[in-house]
Amino acid sequence: MKPIRLMSGFLTVGVWTLLSRVLGFVRDILIAGWLGTGPVAEAFLVAFSLPNMFRRFFAEGAFNTAFIPLFSKKLEIGADAQRFANDAFAALGSLLIVFTLLAQVCMPWLVLAMASGFAGDERFDLAVMFGRIAFPYILFISLAALLSGVLNATGRFAAAAAAPVLLNVILILALLLAETGLFTSGDSTMQQPGMRHGTFLVWGVLLAGIAQLALLWVAARRAGFRITPQRPRLTPDIKRLAIIALPAMLAGGVVQVNLLVGRQVASFYEGAIAWLSYADRLYQLPLGVVGIAVGVVLLPDLSRRLASRDDTGARTALSRAGEVSLALTIPSAVALVVIPYPMISVLFQRGAFDAADAGATALAVAVYGLGLPAFVLQKVLQPLYFAREDTRTPFRFAVVSMIVNVVVAVAMAYLLGYIGAAIGTTVAAWTMTLQLALGTRAMGEVARFDDRFYRRLWRICAAAAVMGLVLVMVAALLSDALETAGVRYLALAGLILAGIVTYFGVGQLIGAFRLAEFRGALRRR
Repeated sequence: MKPIRLMSGFLTVGVWTLLSRVLGFVRDILIAGWLGTGPVAEAFLVAFSLPNMFRRFFAEGAFNTAFIPLFSKKLEIGADAQRFANDAFAALGSLLIVFTLLAQVCMPWLVLAMASGFAGDERFDLAVMFGRIAFPYILFISLAALLSGVLNATGRFAAAAAAPVLLNVILILALLLAETGLFTSGDSTMQQPGMRHGTFLVWGVLLAGIAQLALLWVAARRAGFRITPQRPRLTPDIKRLAIIALPAMLAGGVVQVNLLVGRQVASFYEGAIAWLSYADRLYQLPLGVVGIAVGVVLLPDLSRRLASRDDTGARTALSRAGEVSLALTIPSAVALVVIPYPMISVLFQRGAFDAADAGATALAVAVYGLGLPAFVLQKVLQPLYFAREDTRTPFRFAVVSMIVNVVVAVAMAYLLGYIGAAIGTTVAAWTMTLQLALGTRAMGEVARFDDRFYRRLWRICAAAAVMGLVLVMVAALLSDALETAGVRYLALAGLILAGIVTYFGVGQLIGAFRLAEFRGALRRR
């Protein structure tokens, strides 16, 4: 994949991911307005996080990390990739059916593992009920993730990147339907504050999983891969897949322990789970658009290049991925740090979500913003290991970062309260990134960023710093407008536009990037 086509792939995934994240904002704005940070909201957020946690463990985190390099290499050498994909689909599906049934029985203990602070109050029973409804989502979304891997490995990124849009569309429709009061007029339970919205949301999660799987199954079929249900077979390829996936699954488990630590800390502070969840939504926007897009495109490309011994091309792909990701991530991180309150207050503060909630959420956004470049660099560096079928080394690094997270989060919680969870997450992210960077030294020149990357990096930082100063000044000038109903959205749009124009103008002027490169990639999308 040539650099311009590589950037085109990033943009394809990034544009669809941006749409998904924007719709996710709409979804969370509605949740914040109708549910606020109350018990139904926190119960839903914990229940929804359960299948998503294990989804990252089984699908994007572990299974696809092992599957995509093997599948890409089979495509490169002309082996029977279709049969391998079918066998992997059957193996993953069978494993997840058993796991889902076990989770239904163990749901009370899973909720306690996520949020032991719920014990003894109404949030616990709600989270257990919601969790049992939502958990089968993991089966459908994990199989959908495998089909995404098939499509991404063949250079078809659009359908896989578009699938998450379905989730947010369906959840928004579920909230709007709940607001109408249809189908619930005779149910007294549904008349409790927020209960109707929470119930519609959790059933929407399950429906969205089915819809995403259906979309990607059709897309894979049109791409020439007829994935059909069959009895699982323990073939040599599946054994190889399992051997590679196991350390990645353990690493995924370590990452999820980090998330568990954060939620456990937050569960002891009323409203904190919701504050951190809404903050997560804001910093996940650039992380999803940039980091995930780069990771999705880079892994199959590096796998093919290493299989064909194209070290020069692999180094170029790595360098351009790092360059593009930091050019878009560093200014995003600066914005999250310097203007978190205007963004949170305008986007979320209404109805049940008050000014105190906005302030607490904004603080978490700023802390997460400090870790954003680290999260994105992980997406750039990890494919260097996974493309070599090395999942053990990242696992060891993840264990170290987990220990750092536990120590920092718990210690900071005693000193600073709920924000300790966000601090632990950010420090652990930089710990992981540093280890990944140091670990590439033994890989040779192919794992080194080229001279162009370093020439542009300091310019990117300089342009972002200028943008940060402009944002602070413009936010002060617009402070009244940002708090005035009717014009606050326009004021926030103006603030963000000022930052964008400043960053890209200064960046173009000092050579941090060339806007023509982005335009060229967009034309080739």
